[in-house]
Amino acid sequence: MPDQTGRVAVVTGANTGLGFETARVLAQRGASVVLAVRSLDKGKQAADRIAAAVPGADVTVQELDLASLASVRAAAAELAAAYPRIDLLINNAGVMYTPYARTADGFEMQFGTNHLGHFALTGLLLPPLTATPGSRVVTVSSIGHRLRAKINFDDLQWERKYHKVGAYGQSKLANLMFTFALDRRLVAAGVPTRALASHPGGAQTDLARHMPKPAQFLVKALGPVAAQSALRGALPSLRAATDPAAQGGEYYGPGGFGEMRGLPKVVGSSAQSKDETLQERLWTVSEELTGVTYPL
Repeated sequence: MPDQTGRVAVVTGANTGLGFETARVLAQRGASVVLAVRSLDKGKQAADRIAAAVPGADVTVQELDLASLASVRAAAAELAAAYPRIDLLINNAGVMYTPYARTADGFEMQFGTNHLGHFALTGLLLPPLTATPGSRVVTVSSIGHRLRAKINFDDLQWERKYHKVGAYGQSKLANLMFTFALDRRLVAAGVPTRALASHPGGAQTDLARHMPKPAQFLVKALGPVAAQSALRGALPSLRAATDPAAQGGEYYGPGGFGEMRGLPKVVGSSAQSKDETLQERLWTVSEELTGVTYPL
């Protein structure tokens, strides 16, 4: 990884798991890192852990609850005021397989947090991002974008019949569609910012705590073979964020069997994720639901 001294990186969900490891490595390489987290206490504990591991690290904490558009707007305003330039926005935070719940704004929790919250945050932070040459937006998707996944435009909030795997797949598919549509807009606008996506493969984090018990047992049993550490799972995001050769619109994941583990490389995504008509429809709906439009 190239030296990151002088660069500002905002990482959502950086108090644990993939986000923590992403933030720690960026700080280790010299970046000024902002841990954008829901719990300030947990964020401060994470910042202390990074500071202990990386003497002299420049790490700050920003309160951000992606399940509340009011919180997203407040956080974006504070970040834009504090940082006139942002080099990296890593949309890492997420929830998976949660019981049915709604965000503060009435959205289904997985779609509202994983996609709509990050859609709004990115749009609101676009001015300091596009003012920074070489800046990147990296959004973390999942292999799950292929599992029972489609954008249910007739029932986006799963009010008729909820299926947590399908809802998660929808949110992760939306992450990819958002990335591809955003990069297309950035290129057309001629601004020095690019959008990329990543996925961690079978990283061992606490994200899967809502999986059924038998599935959790299977994941633990197969962990040494089919999964990798949170640090290894963070490598695709780190490569998408910092590799000088990475290009806008690329999707990085583990290079091993089934993309479950291994060193990061450019990987493919579902045909549905690349459908520009669906991407544009999702973009329009996302603007309507969040009230955030992109100044491009």
